[in-house]
Amino acid sequence: MAKKSVATLQSGGGKGHTKVIKMVKSPKSGAYSFKEEIVTNEEVKGYFKK
Repeated sequence: MAKKSVATLQSGGGKGHTKVIKMVKSPKSGAYSFKEEIVTNEEVKGYFKK
């Protein structure tokens, strides 16, 4: 099923988007978690500067 969703993104307008994963430290417990988001290619560098 994953192959089908990847093929859909590549053939459609998905080439203009990128999945980014950012590691975030919790201020309460100190544990790390991962935040995943799909952004446009132009916003990738700005996403990591936040």
